[in-house]
Amino acid sequence: MKAPQRISIADALVAHARFDAIVDARSPAEFAEDHVPGAINAPVLDDAQRALVGTIHAQQSAFDARRIGAAIVSRNIASLIEHVFADRPAAWRPLVYCWRGGNRSDSLASVLAAIGWRTSVVDGGYREFRRHVIGELARLPSTLRWHVIAGATGSGKSRLLQRLVARGEQVLDLEAIARHRGSVLGLMPDEIQPTQKAFETRLWDALRRFDASRVVFVESESRRVGRCHIPDALIDAMRSARCTVLRAEAEVRARLLLEEYRHFVDDPQRLFERLDRLLEPHGHARVESWKAMARAGRWQEFVESMLALHYDPAYARSMRSNYTRLDAGEPLVVSPEDRELDVAAAELIERVRREPAR
Repeated sequence: MKAPQRISIADALVAHARFDAIVDARSPAEFAEDHVPGAINAPVLDDAQRALVGTIHAQQSAFDARRIGAAIVSRNIASLIEHVFADRPAAWRPLVYCWRGGNRSDSLASVLAAIGWRTSVVDGGYREFRRHVIGELARLPSTLRWHVIAGATGSGKSRLLQRLVARGEQVLDLEAIARHRGSVLGLMPDEIQPTQKAFETRLWDALRRFDASRVVFVESESRRVGRCHIPDALIDAMRSARCTVLRAEAEVRARLLLEEYRHFVDDPQRLFERLDRLLEPHGHARVESWKAMARAGRWQEFVESMLALHYDPAYARSMRSNYTRLDAGEPLVVSPEDRELDVAAAELIERVRREPAR
């Protein structure tokens, strides 16, 4: 039997393509909070069992915890072999990790290796992976060439990003990664935002794949997208980057927003709950007037009022304070029509190609 090979997280990530699977041996709750991209969860202790072993360790002894834990882990590994890994071929190469590369990953990896699979274990486990992600999020943003797409709410920034992706451009879509549109009404229906750790892992996974010789397009954002906080190095790189400002008529912007926020039209009560968060900055009378417009079905008027009284002033304050290169070029006029967005995307790509590399 060949013993499992211990491997650093840096080497594991560089050479991860040679592994057929990345196996996370932690509990489902730990896995749900964050995990290595592409990993599958094969817990050797479920959440309740992990809590039980921890309680025994604290209230009885380490020996009792190890004895009872070993029995549970053995049964769970047997089940994994019979059900999760039963169809894996003889040449299968798994990479296994747990919280810190200790008992859980070693227990599973030893059995996998004993079967004959060429098994590796991440030295330091998820804890080392997390340190790697934090370090890379501090380093990578400054190595990339950014171009920020700015513009008032409803000016079509997200739609333009989608057109850029379709044209093969590099795009960091922060709102897609955060599963939030970045405003008080930005919660996406039927979506749950990732934890901060998972958000950062997804950011890192996107950043490491970009070609540093090509521009990366990103939408102007504040420091938070819903409950997700953008790392300091990334927000700093964005705020010092060249910007292109999108312009659209208020009527066009309102129409775009009504399409994107249709769930509020279908469920006004959900809208009212979000509007109540604006009581402090806008007062009871104004918030109630917005609710009255919605109740009466005056949706175009409602959106235009929200833009004029809430979104546009907040946007102007934020951009003046945070983005220093708004005058890098002429504003780009957009419309909601697919053909016009394609034209705008092509024009923006051409503008960026004419810019100096740094």
